[in-house]
Amino acid sequence: MATEPGTDAPEDVTDPISYFLDDQRYHGKSERTLEAYERVLRRFEAFLRERFDIDAIGAAQRRECMAWIHSLRGAFESSTIATYASYLNRFYDYMTRVGVFDDNPMALVMEEMSESIDTNPTRRDISVDEMGSFVDAIVHPLERAVVVTLLKTGMRVGELCNLDLRDLHIETPELELEWTPRVGLERRPSSVFISSEPARGTDINGEARTASNKRKRDTVVPIDGELRRALLEWLAIRPDAVSPARPLFLDTRDSWGERLTPSDVRYIVEKHARERGWYRTGGGTQENVTPHYFRHFFTTHLRDRTGDRGIVQYLRGDVAGDVIDTYTHNWGDRVRETYLGCIYTVTGQRK
Repeated sequence: MATEPGTDAPEDVTDPISYFLDDQRYHGKSERTLEAYERVLRRFEAFLRERFDIDAIGAAQRRECMAWIHSLRGAFESSTIATYASYLNRFYDYMTRVGVFDDNPMALVMEEMSESIDTNPTRRDISVDEMGSFVDAIVHPLERAVVVTLLKTGMRVGELCNLDLRDLHIETPELELEWTPRVGLERRPSSVFISSEPARGTDINGEARTASNKRKRDTVVPIDGELRRALLEWLAIRPDAVSPARPLFLDTRDSWGERLTPSDVRYIVEKHARERGWYRTGGGTQENVTPHYFRHFFTTHLRDRTGDRGIVQYLRGDVAGDVIDTYTHNWGDRVRETYLGCIYTVTGQRK
């Protein structure tokens, strides 16, 4: 960053976090990135107030920063803690550079933190047949459809929760249910549209969203016969939606008819994973099967079956480069045919 320490130092910054976020917005940071920064910084600010009775985030010293990092251990994976620490370090570094703060209390903390944090931990090795037995044990149509959707698309929890009926293009002659798929699905039948647009707090399709999609670009993922059956079983009993956005997945318990939340999905997966012996309190990423594990499962098995890393990156929504336009423009020939020819089967109909 080109800003020099003390250059054009602002006066009377009453809310350093807001000041920092505004500056990052001017620098072109996305709203999703700003949301992540604010969530972490406000968490640290609340920690200072509750633990040390420090109201000003600029008054924190190295030991308070170290105490906060320590408080995260046990609640988060080491890679997440490293990310949170880097956010706090960038905040203090920038505010020191522009002259709002005198120094960066996180500088030494970052040096002391391990530089070998595993951001890609070894996970439980589950075969397709074992995963099929897991899915077969799920009886409730909603829970089954949620798990199969995660397994067959590789989408994130927030992306699944943000799906509306318009994001789904499948034929439903068996059901008295109609909707108009979004424009992006007009020529792509038997598919689901995963948007890069939704962010927490924004209004999408007439509803304020409480979860963010982290996708770098819009993605259309094919729907095979197995996923279609799971979705039809759910749609056959799906209650009327409270929201005018007509969410695809709705709560059928205490919040009847409301959009399913990420915590709802995590509860569903944890419940069935515990029954299978795949989840233990305090087990961590290497042991526990969580919704994110299904994204890992999807990536590993589909990449091995296709031998085409580009298609898997497209389906995951990871790459924003022009190279992915190849898959976008040749979706039917490249993506759909490859996907349908290689995707695994995880229900009682598996071969």
